[in-house]
Amino acid sequence: MDQWWQDFVSFRKFITPRVMPIVFWIGVGIAVIMGLITTVEGALAGSIRLVFLGLVTLFLGPLFVRILCELVLTFFRRGE
Repeated sequence: MDQWWQDFVSFRKFITPRVMPIVFWIGVGIAVIMGLITTVEGALAGSIRLVFLGLVTLFLGPLFVRILCELVLTFFRRGE
């Protein structure tokens, strides 16, 4: 336990690389749900624009979340 605490306090072990997959899947879930909601609302309202926006969010949202997560992880990469 003492070694773990020393690693934690001295920043030898990073938390973000372990937490990032969870953040990624939460972001993907939010993007997919928002895309579906926007698509359904657009279909019910008869708005082609909202349907298109919902589909774009549905497919490009997870990609955008992945890019943001990778961007954050680049700060925690060690020299390779």
